[in-house]
Amino acid sequence: MTPILIALTIGIPWLGAIIVWLMGDRREDLTHWVSILFSIGAAITSVLLLPNASQETALTIPIGGDFGDFTFVADGLGIFLSVIAAVIGSLAVIFSKSYMKGEGSLGRYYAFVLFFIGAMVGLVLSSNLLLIFLFWEITALCSYALISFHNDDPKAVKGGIKALIITSIGGVGLMVGALIVYAYTGSYDINNFLANYSTIPGNILALLAFGFLIAAAAKSAQFPFQTWLPDAMEAPSPISALIHAATMVNAGVYLLARFYPAFKDVPYWSEAVMIVGALSALLAAVMALVSNDLKRVLAYSTVSQLGYMVYAIGTGSVYASQFHLFSHSIFKALLFLSAGAVIHSIGTRNMLEMGGVGKKHPLVKWVFIIGALALAGLPILNGFWSKELILESGLKNGPLWLYIVMVFVAGLTALYTIRCVWLVFFGEPRSDYHAHAIGWEMIAALLPLAGAALVSWLAAGRFSVLLGEKSLPFHAIEPLPYKEMMHEILSLPTLVVMAVITAAILLWVFRKKLEGLINGLKSIRWAAENSFGFEAINNAIVKVTQSTAEALRVTQTGILNWNVFGILASVILLLAILVLGA
Repeated sequence: MTPILIALTIGIPWLGAIIVWLMGDRREDLTHWVSILFSIGAAITSVLLLPNASQETALTIPIGGDFGDFTFVADGLGIFLSVIAAVIGSLAVIFSKSYMKGEGSLGRYYAFVLFFIGAMVGLVLSSNLLLIFLFWEITALCSYALISFHNDDPKAVKGGIKALIITSIGGVGLMVGALIVYAYTGSYDINNFLANYSTIPGNILALLAFGFLIAAAAKSAQFPFQTWLPDAMEAPSPISALIHAATMVNAGVYLLARFYPAFKDVPYWSEAVMIVGALSALLAAVMALVSNDLKRVLAYSTVSQLGYMVYAIGTGSVYASQFHLFSHSIFKALLFLSAGAVIHSIGTRNMLEMGGVGKKHPLVKWVFIIGALALAGLPILNGFWSKELILESGLKNGPLWLYIVMVFVAGLTALYTIRCVWLVFFGEPRSDYHAHAIGWEMIAALLPLAGAALVSWLAAGRFSVLLGEKSLPFHAIEPLPYKEMMHEILSLPTLVVMAVITAAILLWVFRKKLEGLINGLKSIRWAAENSFGFEAINNAIVKVTQSTAEALRVTQTGILNWNVFGILASVILLLAILVLGA
């Protein structure tokens, strides 16, 4: 049964992608409904995988030769992330029926969305590194195509190209890592590597560990690659929710979590992971605080929350990291889709032009507030429990100074969150906008996410069992019933964090009385608005890549025979490298 479910969870959205691509834009309403049905089908099959978690190989596709077998394992980590990709992906598709009404190129839009969902499922369920690399690159292609979906908008095209180039750095690291693993173990199988990593020389293992850290940082928009994700906000809002909550950026955190048992003892690796996570969380939180673009605020927030997950892996708590990924996927999808409903209704992303939206759309206001409270880490919503588990792990297993940084970031998170909620939904309108009604499809996607943000933390015990020894034997994740979790979290350090969050909220309430302090921080504001200089660095990388590609255009003769020859020569060269590596 498990092999069939794996094949269906990947195959259903891909089949749907082919069908809607062929349908094109001839029958708009039918295209919407076909996409919805196929996405829901993938969501159902992914959920049916949950009782079947196992460390054993479930599906094998014999390839032979140096490529080995393409294998799939339905373990807890893979199943959990496939459910996130498929279920939240289906909600994004449902939301799109109203959001994308009347848009052109719907066949292209839905084809890439469904292809994206299937690729992410394949990435997390595959246990063959070479196959993971293939799915990894497919997600990069889909993200590029969807970020630049409005290809007549220069900002959208620029954002798509930037995402493709920067995340491709991660792809190169993953491919090199896969070849090194094969060269030393004779297999691309992940579990085989985790069982035998000690046979690999220490310097080679360190190269792998830090190479995979770079790959993960690029894919999950972590320091110093964090600037591509805010620019990806030129995509339609359902795509923003898909990238931030269900697919693209989760892949990097997944990579670190998957290989943690092999890399945890590499000198300075855990410290480097913690520092990358903490810097990403801090810098992105400050940038969120000064941004006036609603979607960019949420994008910076994603970078910051992913920083918490990366930091947690560095402290040794893979469970806390993945539990926060679970929580984040729910409340961030809720926030992005709610923001999409607001933007679709009033026609602006600038929060300074909003105000009073809550009077026009009270339901959207309340579901957004639920997501915001979860993001801020306030009891009893899901973000509170998972974030506190991360901070508890950081206090026990990490340097004190990094823990203090992460507690400070928790305060910043509350501050930029209340600022966002207040500017959008409260007060009087600050521009002459006209709010039109939102479709029932938007509401149908928002309500389940709001409910999940309130109660999903109750699944903590079952979640720990899903990631336990029977499923992930190398990770040593102990069961954590939610009552035990409550006992662990409801302690003095949590009270300190709550005090910091309360102070941040009071800082916003009394902001007018603190103008002197705020004016004294203008230099930090200027630096944050300019991405602390990393925007210039990453733009330089993009320009160099584009210039190099332009120079290489002379190799494109336009003669089919020579192009085919070049492709075949490249394939032969790659095969030679694989054989020599073996």
